[in-house]
This record gives sequence, structure tokens and C-alpha cells, in this order.
Amino acid sequence: RLGDRRSFAAPAEEAPSVGGGGSGRERVLGQDSCARLSPTRGSDAEARNGDASCAEGTHSNGLTAASGDGGSALKKQKRLSLPEEDVVRLIGQHLHDLGLGQTVDLLMQESGCRLEHPAATKFRSHVMEGEWEKAESDLNELKALMHSPGAVVVSPCEFNLFRMGVCMKFLLLQQKYLEYLEDGRALEALQVLRAELTPLKYNTERIHLLSGYLMCSHPEDLRAKAEWEGKGTASRSELLDKLQTYLPPTVMLPPHRLQTLLRQAVELQRDRCLYHNTKLDSSLDAAPVSLLLDHVCSRNQFPCYTQQVLTEHCNEVWFCKFSNDGTKLATGSKDTTVIVWHVDKETHQLKQLKTLEGHAYGVSYLAWSPEDTYLIACGPDDCSELWLWNVQTGELRTKMSQSHEDSLTSVAWNPDGKRFVTGGQRGQFYQCDLDGNLLDSWEGVRVQCLWCSNDGRTVLASDTHQRVRGYNFEDLTDRNIVQEDHPIMSFTVSKSGRLALLNVATQGVHLWDLQDRVLVRKYQGVTQGFYTIHSCFGGHNEDFIASGSEDHKVYIWHKRSELPIAELTGHTRTVNCVSWNPAWPGLMASASDDGTVRIWGPAPVLDAHDPEECSSMDS
Repeated sequence: RLGDRRSFAAPAEEAPSVGGGGSGRERVLGQDSCARLSPTRGSDAEARNGDASCAEGTHSNGLTAASGDGGSALKKQKRLSLPEEDVVRLIGQHLHDLGLGQTVDLLMQESGCRLEHPAATKFRSHVMEGEWEKAESDLNELKALMHSPGAVVVSPCEFNLFRMGVCMKFLLLQQKYLEYLEDGRALEALQVLRAELTPLKYNTERIHLLSGYLMCSHPEDLRAKAEWEGKGTASRSELLDKLQTYLPPTVMLPPHRLQTLLRQAVELQRDRCLYHNTKLDSSLDAAPVSLLLDHVCSRNQFPCYTQQVLTEHCNEVWFCKFSNDGTKLATGSKDTTVIVWHVDKETHQLKQLKTLEGHAYGVSYLAWSPEDTYLIACGPDDCSELWLWNVQTGELRTKMSQSHEDSLTSVAWNPDGKRFVTGGQRGQFYQCDLDGNLLDSWEGVRVQCLWCSNDGRTVLASDTHQRVRGYNFEDLTDRNIVQEDHPIMSFTVSKSGRLALLNVATQGVHLWDLQDRVLVRKYQGVTQGFYTIHSCFGGHNEDFIASGSEDHKVYIWHKRSELPIAELTGHTRTVNCVSWNPAWPGLMASASDDGTVRIWGPAPVLDAHDPEECSSMDS
């Protein structure tokens, strides 16, 4: 930018100042007109490289112009584009937040930008110093800037601008009031409340709350009740962050804007990473990603590899389900047994814990109680019995059968752990207690699958009319939620209760939004006929979906993608059920008609050196 620009390390005598006698490295950082309040874009009357009041020979980087020896003249600095100026301001704000004030001064000088409007700088200073009268006066100047073309407001009408000014004044006076109270200046605080806050006629409920703080006898009591940091830099900085949201970014940048943009970029990359399976964290410092590279998770970290094959069942395995705490796995089989497995917390290897026998028709469905104390086992269509086991003791607590004509094929626990609902395709739909006593019943509902809502009031049931309906046992009301065109073989619901995953005969796996009652996505690849196959949500944030298939495979999809990201092979017959461990998201189980249960996990450590891209679809 200089015709014969000297580096910062050049000796002073090599760059004499204009007029001679001065140091060639003379700085002008202390001069407000040339420091961070340098002219912004759009100021046609001012020079881009510094304020017009700066000495003629001084360059915007704080160095004086070279003359004499080389006879070189200053070249006009390149005018920054609008996006470039935005980037400079963002960097400047971030450096300022880090406490690098001198660096900010130099950056603004050399770029010819300014970090914020002079009125905003003055307002910031008065707020941070607690000069409330001056800060209120500054508000009038800032209100005029809210009419500027760059102002970001919901509506340009005068009324909204007036209300925004009132909001800002209210926040300012509230801080003033609280600081007076903390300092023990109760009379002055009362005067602020009566003569300044109340006449604003804004947020009356909040004013009533503020008036109650007059009764606080100690500053600690005041800070606790007001949920306030107390007088000082922290609370005033928080106040400034709130006030900034009412000002256009051309006047004052939103707080921590660069960090916000970086966090959004990280979240976008994480969302696009097909195999990302770690806990979400909004903090950049805690996020397991680097800003220096695009984020890519290896497929080797995903549960795509057979870790263990359980062969203790001697016939088809119809169901598998991890306990809510992830420490146990229950598997049900046509061989009339339920096997409970213990999951080692360190190695994630499974060992047989208990075998529960006596289910004459086989076990086609299992449900853990909310506290994992009990396990309910159901049989196939022609089974009229239900078994409730105490998993800790291995004892059968209840064997329930209302009638030999019943079909009890599905069950769901109430969140209180004291009740459950059960039913089947012959028209039974019961609510019972832990001893099997009938509490309520719903006549004529041919149940295929069940789920209890988190509030414990509504039960979702899929039926033979290709729908999922909501039933309220308290006020005896029901409503239609999902309607499919083909039989619903099974369904499961996400932890939030918002999404439902349906296995639909001849169609595959469908994702429904229960709140909006719309079909969100149809997942491709899986072979689903008229066998009952159970799919599941999985991963740290339930970002993934897994399902068995009649083509002997396990399919895994990212929730937002219709195409599978993995097809797991190893079973030799239909895969009936898949369960994802809720505590260790890198662990998954699948049950098959081949009589085995496969445990899937990350690649062995020996193979971890083999890098694979997220786009890989190798099985």
C-alpha cells in the first residue's frame, strides 16, 4: 500500500517523517479521529484511509508517509467491498472481546473502517461506567439512527420504532434502579421506579416485580430474587448485549457475532456429516470439531461392524430390546425363553445374566419398565397370556390372562411405572396395574402396536385399519393421528414424542411428525413384506434410524436422508428387530430368524487406521 513501504522492523532513520526531525515510526493510535472510529463506508465526504482531520502525511496504518530518500509517493489504498468491510468489523469485534484493544485500533486505522458508530461508542462507554443520565441522553441520538436504511427492524412503522426506544429505556432504567437498591440508596431507587419507570407504561407486570425488590434486606437477597449479577462489568455487559439487539448492525454489531457465525458453520457441517454420532454442544470450545478443516466423521466410528454373535437361543429370535439405562439387553425367541444379557461398561461385551422360561407360545415382544425393574413379555397372535418378570430377582410377579379368547401381543408402560397397557388383534385393549388387575378397557380396538405418551395420559395404538390413533383413558376420547394406505406392522416413537417410525407392509419405513400429522420421509432400500419387523431411533441425538429387513440385512439411515448410509450383512435369514443402545450410541443389537443376536459396534482398533469418507456406503 506504500510506494516504498518500510516494515515495522525498519530502523527509524530509514523512514524520516514528513517535515523531518520526527520518528519514522510515529504512531497516532491515541488520536480518536484516526483510531477505531475511522470513517465507515458510505461517508463520501471523508477519506477512506483516515479522518480528514488527520495530518496529511499520516497513513491509516499509523505510520507516517515516507519521503525524501526514495522519492516514493503513497499509493491510494484499495477500497474495501461491503463484504470485506463486514469481515473486518467482525474480526475487530472479536479481538475487542478478547481484550486486544490496540490491535483493534490498528486494524480499523489501516482498513479505513470503524467498528461502530461514534454515538454507539459513546453510549457503550456511558453504560459501562454507570453514567445513566448521559446514557439516556445518548438514546435520543441512537433513535435517529434506527431510521437508517441499514436498520433491521420487524416493521418500519413509527409505532414500532417508538416501542423499541421505550424498551431500550426500560432496560436502562431497570439496571439503574437495581444498582441503586444494591448500594442502599432506597429513596433514589424509589424515585426511579415512580418518576421514570412507571410513566413509560411498559411491562407493568415487571414493574410490580421490581417494586417488590424494595423489601430485600441484603444485597445478596436482591441478587438472588432478581436473578441478577449485581452492579459491575458483568451485569452491564449483559445489559449492552440486550440493548444491541434493538440497533441496526451498521450502528452497533450484535454481540459476539463472529462466534455466532462460526457456531452456525460448525453446526451445519455437523448436520451434513452422515456418521456424526456424538453429543451436541453449542459451545465452540466444547465442540469436537476443528475450525481449520471441514468436519468429517469416519465410518469406522459407527456401529457397522459385528462385535459379538449371541447363539444361546435355539430357535428364531423375534425381539430384542436394550434397557433404558443401556446396561442390559433382553431377547425373546420362538424357543419360549427370554434371555437377559449384561453389558460390560468397559468392553461393551455381553454376558448371559438370566434365562426366563415358560412362555409356551414363544416371545414376540418385550417392554422394560421405566426404572428397568420389570420386564413384560408378550407372545404371538394366538397367545392370550402376558408375563411380568422382576428382572433383579428373576421371579415371575404376574402372569396375566383375562380370557382364553384374548390375543395380547403388544404392551407399553405408563411413565409412572405402576401401570401398563396391552392389547391384540382380536379386539382387546386393557390398562392394568402391576398385579394384572384390570383398571380400564377400550372395546373393539384391534391393536397391532402400542406406545404411552410422556404425560401418561394418551396412548397411541396402531390398528387393523391402517392407522395410528390416540386414546385418552381419563376422559375416554380418541382421535386419528396417522393414516396409511397399507397395514402398519409396527411403530416406535422418539424420546421427544414428536416423531413416529412406522414399518408399513410392502412399503418399508416411514417417518411421521405426530404433532403436525404429516408424513415426513419414506426410507428406501429395506425389504418389508407382511412380517412384523421392528425399527428404532438411535445415536446420541436420535439422528439415526435402523431397521431389520426380509433380505437378511440391517439398514441404517440418517434421519434427514432417504438413502441408507449403511447396509449391515451377517444374518442369514429375516432380521426381525433392531435395538440401539441408549447409553452407548456406538452399540446396536439385531435379532434374526437365523437364531442369533448380533451386536454391532465400531471397527476394531487394529482396523481404525483405514480412513473412510462419510459418503461411504460399503457394508
